[in-house]
Amino acid sequence: MINLKTPITEEDILKVKAGDVVLLSGTGVTSRDMAHKYMVETLIEGKEPLSPEDQRIYEELKKTLKDGFVYHSGPIVRQQDNQWKFISSGPTTSIRTEIYQHKVIKAFGVRVVIGKGGMGSLTLDACKKYRAIYLHGIGGAGVLNAEAVVDIIDVFKKEEFGLPEAIWKIHLENFTGIVTMDAYGNSIHEMISEEVKKNFEKLLLSGGNNI
Repeated sequence: MINLKTPITEEDILKVKAGDVVLLSGTGVTSRDMAHKYMVETLIEGKEPLSPEDQRIYEELKKTLKDGFVYHSGPIVRQQDNQWKFISSGPTTSIRTEIYQHKVIKAFGVRVVIGKGGMGSLTLDACKKYRAIYLHGIGGAGVLNAEAVVDIIDVFKKEEFGLPEAIWKIHLENFTGIVTMDAYGNSIHEMISEEVKKNFEKLLLSGGNNI
């Protein structure tokens, strides 16, 4: 079990490898498809000058994500006494953000991406180049994951995107995940895919006699 706490350094990232179990603590944001699209197309690559609100969010994300984390999650939230609380916050399928994730890692200095199902070569290459890892969260345990969210610090774009797709700035304590993509170019997802492909080819060659 390896403890990582924001701000996470390059040295911290190089100490972990695919297959390690991590307890993550510190500050980062939730971000799904819509938020990643916004971060890249508006904040990073937008052609027009940013609006005052977008500029504020950009500056906040620069501070928060530098040596921090992005969590692919669309939480179920509740507001009580003017305070937000995560009721459930399981990881969502990460591959939908593949076209954006590498750009977010580069632009904001993200060290940890949390999600489910793994990501592709663009993200893997960015993890290797910019010293980041992909942390596979525990699927089907949204309530348990939500317990690791000890503080909701802020929320951005909730009116425009809706609560699940909003960018929630959160503080985690001992969030458990498995490193499945590391900064050395190793991907457990890629290894499994190759193994499945080889086994399938063997079945085809045998005419299905090995089933």
